[in-house]
Amino acid sequence: MVDIIVCIKQIFDLGQIKVDATSKRPITEGVARKISDFDKNALEETLRIKEKHGGTVLALIGGTKEAAKEALAMGADEAVIYSADTDSLGTATILAEIIQKMKYDLILCGEASVDEFSFQTGPRLAQALGIPVLTYARKMEIKDNEVIVERNLETRYEVAKARLPALVTVTKEINEPRIPTLLQILGASKKKLTEISPAKPESGVETLSITAIEMKRKEVILKDIKELARVVISEKS
Repeated sequence: MVDIIVCIKQIFDLGQIKVDATSKRPITEGVARKISDFDKNALEETLRIKEKHGGTVLALIGGTKEAAKEALAMGADEAVIYSADTDSLGTATILAEIIQKMKYDLILCGEASVDEFSFQTGPRLAQALGIPVLTYARKMEIKDNEVIVERNLETRYEVAKARLPALVTVTKEINEPRIPTLLQILGASKKKLTEISPAKPESGVETLSITAIEMKRKEVILKDIKELARVVISEKS
């Protein structure tokens, strides 16, 4: 039996965001939101562990009821929604405060959120809780009260293990998230869903503005492939 907490962040669907031509700021009004891709992989992995070893899955969600209902439909037993608009340090602080009051053996997070890519929330949370952390897991298994992972370190793979309780951050290659059935979606409404409003900690980093990178086109007209080759060679030299 393994009791697992999976940390989930709801983000804007980046594929639907447009940029204001004048201010270069992203336009988020009316843009749909979704569970961050890596966090969905983390959720899927918790469900696979539960199916193999038994136990419970609690989804701890920074977002709305829509994200919570999706997590419950996929198979989480319970969901807790918290509201916080802060940086990775602030998020980790909030999560630690919530999780310290809970019973768990394992915590899973995505390696990063696809909107910020800070890669910090998982490790900061583990530090705040005083438990081991294994990052960038592309494979994992639970055995003899230990979690064993294969880590993707870009130039090599590394196998590491830690005693439970522990925290693991997963990569996208670890699995393919399931799509819930209609019956599972309907059944999600019967599962426990709690909303809490933790105090927002002082932010370590404050985002002042977000603007798109300005890309200027040279507007060069090329007559044939040979001319294109000459331009490419001259640009490299």
